[in-house]
Amino acid sequence: MNSNLKWKAVFIVAVILVCVVGLVGIPDTPKSFSILKSNFANRIKLGLDLQGGTHLILQVQVQEAVSQETDQTLDHITTLLRDKGIRYEEIRKLGDTQILVHNIAPEQAGSARNLISDQFPDWNISPAPGEASGYVLTMSPTRVSNIQQQTMDQAEETIRRRIDALGLTEPLVAPYGQGDNEIIVELPGEGDPNRAKGVIQAGGQLELHLVLDTTAYSSEAAALAAHGGILPPNAQLVAGKSSASGASQAAGESWYLIDRVPAVTGRDLRSATAVRSTKNIGFYDVDFTLSTEAGRRFGPFTEQNIGKQLGIVLEKRLQTAPVINGRIDDTGVIEGQFGEQEANDLGLVLRSGALPASIKYLEERTVGPSLGADSIRHGVQASIVSLVVVMIFMVVYYQLSGVNAVVALILNLVILLAALAYFGAVLTLPGIAGVILTIGMGVDSNVLIFERIREELRASKAPVSAVDLGFKRAFLTIVDTHVTTVVSALFLGLFGTGPVRGFAITLVIGLLANLFTSVYVSRVIFDWHLAKMPREAALSI
Repeated sequence: MNSNLKWKAVFIVAVILVCVVGLVGIPDTPKSFSILKSNFANRIKLGLDLQGGTHLILQVQVQEAVSQETDQTLDHITTLLRDKGIRYEEIRKLGDTQILVHNIAPEQAGSARNLISDQFPDWNISPAPGEASGYVLTMSPTRVSNIQQQTMDQAEETIRRRIDALGLTEPLVAPYGQGDNEIIVELPGEGDPNRAKGVIQAGGQLELHLVLDTTAYSSEAAALAAHGGILPPNAQLVAGKSSASGASQAAGESWYLIDRVPAVTGRDLRSATAVRSTKNIGFYDVDFTLSTEAGRRFGPFTEQNIGKQLGIVLEKRLQTAPVINGRIDDTGVIEGQFGEQEANDLGLVLRSGALPASIKYLEERTVGPSLGADSIRHGVQASIVSLVVVMIFMVVYYQLSGVNAVVALILNLVILLAALAYFGAVLTLPGIAGVILTIGMGVDSNVLIFERIREELRASKAPVSAVDLGFKRAFLTIVDTHVTTVVSALFLGLFGTGPVRGFAITLVIGLLANLFTSVYVSRVIFDWHLAKMPREAALSI
């Protein structure tokens, strides 16, 4: 054996060893077969269809974000007109994208129009029907579209952060192209899908409001009646526990009057962690820390309102309303008599940020572990049967050269599985189909090469020359077929989700491995065989 062939053989052995290490690890001590099998199972990550888990289709209610934008703009316009001394009779919301400014003082109507147009360029202003000095503001279609897209992007990112914090293996969170404003979530191996759903759906909307009235009203109607049926400007009612404000009230739900504009929100949070409660033994609280910018706003706010109550509002419900005893810059605590898991999940939700809009579950499907095990068994059986049939055909039809093809096929599968383990790729049921397709592509490459070699032998070429020409003339055809298939698979991987992407990943890895095994490894085996056989002997093909 010449030195060049020897180094090629050493390289192939090194690749095999690297693959074995990737699949079963480095054996530091003699290991039993069961331990090696366990290592192999742990290194190959299984997808939802093989491992079991939960499949969800969510729809983000993007119109809520548009409506919130309108609410914020209405508040800003109200403040702006008041600061500029512009008189008007009423300002109110008309649907999700319109605001009515009713009966502006005639001598100030022009100034109001110019002021609103300059400060709110994303709103189209037009005269109000039937009024001489009123205006209707309509959010521009471009702005509506941008808010909807931003809401989808933020919802997807927030859900992804929450799911990642649960510690699941390779969860999938991606846009779902078959519907409007939909997101697909797949949670392989999730043993408690209800907990995951709760974490996903929790809005995480934390707001700190000044409590305007310490009275805990028994109902919303009672609160309105106490204020003459009309709430004070910039005030709102929220529900909460009767003990939230410390007022004496029977157990149950009560209503509280708080400032409409929050002092800080969940977007201003820097951290939120669960801690044991020092007041309620056996329960947990959630400590939170504000960002530097929020702390600069919160400090003066609390200093100006010492002695008043600060309402901690979570999910539009008043959790607690402690008295402001002094200046608070950047730390606080949510006291809600939470359990440990509940407090941890609340901290997780607050850290990952609030959902910009609520979500609606359109589809939920659970794959049990037993069904996944059946899929694995059937997929492995199909792969083994296809491999055995191909091996028998190659050995019968191409004789000893068929053994060469069989070795290349087995090494191809080993490299494919090792690559999945090293890259942390997920094996799905369509991925197993990709493995089977890889076997077919590997056989196709060997057939191309072997038929080329046969043609050269029929042209009375010596075995060494026939093998050399056979590989050279089949090489471009093999590369062409593999490149076109890899490009198609890459597009599947880029634009597909879940099982489709799993199919694309295994197919691409298998094709690249096949180029190495069918062209390089097979050629080394032929060269080794030719070096060993007598010069006058015929090539078994």
